[in-house]
Amino acid sequence: MKNISNSKNSSAPSDMDHMFELSIKKIGIPPCPAILIRVIDETNKDEPDYLHLASIINADVALSAGLIKIANSVYFGARQRARSVREALAIIGLKVASRAIAGIALRQAFPHSPVMERFWDGSARIARLSGWMAQQLNLPGLTPEDAYTFGLFRDCGIPVLLNYSPGYEAILLKANNEPQLRFTSIEDAAIQINHADIGSKLAQDWRLPAEIHLAIRQHHELKILDIVETRLPHILLSSRLIALAQLSEHIVQRQLKLSFTQEWPKLGSACLQQLDISDEQLDQIYNDAQPVAAATVD
Repeated sequence: MKNISNSKNSSAPSDMDHMFELSIKKIGIPPCPAILIRVIDETNKDEPDYLHLASIINADVALSAGLIKIANSVYFGARQRARSVREALAIIGLKVASRAIAGIALRQAFPHSPVMERFWDGSARIARLSGWMAQQLNLPGLTPEDAYTFGLFRDCGIPVLLNYSPGYEAILLKANNEPQLRFTSIEDAAIQINHADIGSKLAQDWRLPAEIHLAIRQHHELKILDIVETRLPHILLSSRLIALAQLSEHIVQRQLKLSFTQEWPKLGSACLQQLDISDEQLDQIYNDAQPVAAATVD
């Protein structure tokens, strides 16, 4: 088993920790919206009140409309269309609803632009495909809602940096085209911080599970994909979330001919090994995933 270590997790603060915290404050991560905190608190109760939860969500027109749209999407395949937030909650369940609301709120936290719209479109496709593949593969501990959430938030540090630095788009292009170095190494060299660390901090602030913000921090790291046995279930789950989202991104890029990067050549073999997918199974996944990847995003 390979060990995962990170200086930010050390109990003793270091100069690097201090520099990281200063960089985070300077860049500015969107705070967790108050309405999302209320939704999470209610869904985490032993006996959540659906009526109260629906009233919380209905207070935000964009959130309620977005949640109903997601519940009526092809991904959930409900026999009847949701016409209210309460019906949407019944269709998709409380955990999925809270994660979907987090995704909608994340999008609302940034200004609209063509670059951002392309980013959200790609994230939504990867999230939806990740959730679908989690259902198909049925790996222990890997749930569709976790896979969907990770797909939505995996690259959430990118819009933060796009909003912060006008020159980040060029750095992003360079990192996407880098055939050997880690994606995050290009960012670190240029601006002394990277989207994975920023995204992990945002996920923590927005109360996402530990395995998800760990996976966000490590999702360009080959070493975590090599872990197949560990006594720490959240680390194994993180590695599977990373592998599944990377495969989903690869399928979206391959089938839609969109935004090719160098991540699959660098990480693809390890992803397939982590997910226990053979070449023959991959060919079948390509075929079966085509309508999911190509469908209009929610």
